[in-house]
Amino acid sequence: MFARSKHENMVHEIDMTFRLDAHVRNAFLSVDREVFVPSGFKHLAYKLDALPMTSSQWISSPLTVAKMTQHLELGGVDTVLEIGCGSGYQAAILSKITRRVFTIERIDHLLKEAKERFTELGISNVFTRFDDGQKGWKDYAPYERILFSATAREIPPVLFEQLAEGGILLAPVQQGPLEIITRFYKRNGRITSEAIEPCRFVPVLDGTVK
Repeated sequence: MFARSKHENMVHEIDMTFRLDAHVRNAFLSVDREVFVPSGFKHLAYKLDALPMTSSQWISSPLTVAKMTQHLELGGVDTVLEIGCGSGYQAAILSKITRRVFTIERIDHLLKEAKERFTELGISNVFTRFDDGQKGWKDYAPYERILFSATAREIPPVLFEQLAEGGILLAPVQQGPLEIITRFYKRNGRITSEAIEPCRFVPVLDGTVK
């Protein structure tokens, strides 16, 4: 049993900073962040801080994960594609809101560790792929939502092709010196976008790492 008081306090702290919708709050309450944090940082698991992992990667701040989740507008959504599984924490949160989560990771050992965590938590609706996420996952397209979990200068066109009509793609986009959470909409085959707020993510990289 995980430390409910610390966990609930973390969710409360997020909610005081960024007002959570009920379904997002419930998802956070049902996933223990400590499971996803490297062993040397377990004492910081319930802080609103990003924490380092191996391979120069980071587990995002739970506040950032909350914002990305809520900005996806997941009410009634069935399928989500995540580009950049990392620790698996974001995918685990999404799994509590949507029926199916497809997540891609380019670093093999990170994906294997994430899969072990999903198994430990009894999460069975997250489907994983080892690949360069910039290519998407054509087999199960189109996706109602796509979450790009690394900063890109531009979104690969293939991802918009795999986005369902009426869907949303959310990504941190490099704009000059800033990284901006940007929400893209696909309507009548056309892509429009809106800037939401500044953020910090690791940059997207090409290829895979075994």
